Amino acid sequence: MKVLILCTGNSCRSQMAHGFLQSFDERIEVFSAGTEASGKLNSGAVKAMAEIGLDISGHTSDSVQKYLNDEWDYVITVCGGANEVCPAFIGKVKHRLHMGYDDPSHAEGTPEFVWSEFQRVRDEIKAGFFKLYEDDIKPQL
Repeated sequence: MKVLILCTGNSCRSQMAHGFLQSFDERIEVFSAGTEASGKLNSGAVKAMAEIGLDISGHTSDSVQKYLNDEWDYVITVCGGANEVCPAFIGKVKHRLHMGYDDPSHAEGTPEFVWSEFQRVRDEIKAGFFKLYEDDIKPQL
C-alpha cells in the first residue's frame, strides 16, 4: 500500500498526516510532498506532533515532481491550493482524495491562540486519517 499526501508547502499539514498514517500501520508506505515545497518543516507542526509522542523531525519537504511517475494506491490532498493545482500523475493512481484542513501556520493572534490552532488542526488530521485508515485502507491490507 503506497500513499502520497500532498499540500502546497509540504511543511505542516501533509507532514502531520504523513506521521499519523505511518503510525497507524507499518505496512503502509507513506510519502508526502508539496506542489511548492518549502524545503523545511514547520516548527509548530513538529512540536505539535512531538507533544503526542510522534517524531516527524526527520521528515523532508519534497516536491511533488519527485513522485509523478510512481504508482499510488492513494494520492490525498490536504489543502485547497494543492487540490486545485494537483498535477496529473503519469503513474497509476487508484484513489485520489481531497481531505481539506485549515493551515495553522497562517493563524494570527496571541501565541496561545496560534498554538491552539496547531493542536486543533493536528487533532482533526488524526481523526480524519484514522477514519480513512479504518474504513478504507486497513480492509485492503
